[in-house]
Amino acid sequence: MIYIFTKKETPLKTIFPAKGVSFVDLQAQPSIGNADISYIDISNVPEAELKKTMTQFKNTCRDAHWGIIDQKGIVKDIAALFFDGASDYIGPGVLKASDVIEPKRFKSVLQWRKIEPSAAAPAEGDENSVKSDGGKGFIHSGTKLPSASSFPGWKKMTTGKTMPFYLLYCALQGKISLDSRLNDKTLNIIHKRFLSLLSAYMDAGDGLLWMNTGRDCLFLFPPRAKCAEAAIKACLRMIVSAPLYVLETFGVTIPANFIFAMHYGTVSYKPPGKTGTVVSDAVNSIFHLGAKKSEPGRLTISGELPDVSVPASLQDLFVPAGEYEGRKIWHTKKFNYAKPWY
Repeated sequence: MIYIFTKKETPLKTIFPAKGVSFVDLQAQPSIGNADISYIDISNVPEAELKKTMTQFKNTCRDAHWGIIDQKGIVKDIAALFFDGASDYIGPGVLKASDVIEPKRFKSVLQWRKIEPSAAAPAEGDENSVKSDGGKGFIHSGTKLPSASSFPGWKKMTTGKTMPFYLLYCALQGKISLDSRLNDKTLNIIHKRFLSLLSAYMDAGDGLLWMNTGRDCLFLFPPRAKCAEAAIKACLRMIVSAPLYVLETFGVTIPANFIFAMHYGTVSYKPPGKTGTVVSDAVNSIFHLGAKKSEPGRLTISGELPDVSVPASLQDLFVPAGEYEGRKIWHTKKFNYAKPWY
């Protein structure tokens, strides 16, 4: 059974399958009963009421599948819905492209999205402690994070200070090499826009744009589990929204997607712009992993990451990808876009 909470059933009644769908007045006392998945139609919800209505709906659907119907394209950050627990998003593109939404879509949604436990929270004062999997994450590196006080903050970091960091490789790659299709001036403009977008996203994890080659770049993140989690979520949000960013933000009409790779290792710190030729196994490893092994539309992670780096709620997104340079690696599953993109 599919429940659809809406203020206006028309035209949804003609779009959804006639069987197995129950329309519910959004203003009524919400109840999902025995629903396989419940949707809320936000198209006719006043902006002032949207946050309250969504909160009530998500509370009603706690521990159950739910999705969003967005006929008017109100939602700007679609990826954020999925990180908040959504199982499906039906936007204006889907509704305009289909006279009727086939039942197989809902079967695919239910197969894809399984109810997952929330991220295991570290014990008080110990970022290396997690409650699931016997105290370890799926990586099993045995690597532990240093104490939170070991990182003084970027403004207080001194040249030559040696300590571990998360390293994140970032690049934009087309299905056909962008270098072969675009001139240097255009590529430079695209790269600057790419860096601006990255900086906005990576700020949530206190990421520092550390190296920039003009075609790819490297961010450093403090050795804290919450910073790694924020960086991973930022990468996933960007990958999910890649077609929008590539077309609208970068102005690129060639299919392209983001490449991300994350590693963990010790670095002798130098300020951005003054890194020169930093001699570091960690830096060499991340550039090799990102440029030679990682794939567009995926985040690849190294087996050197501390066990607590990937929260339990995100672990199901990763699949083993063998070994590279003697280290186990994982990468995220491929996302399917509404229309063929990459």
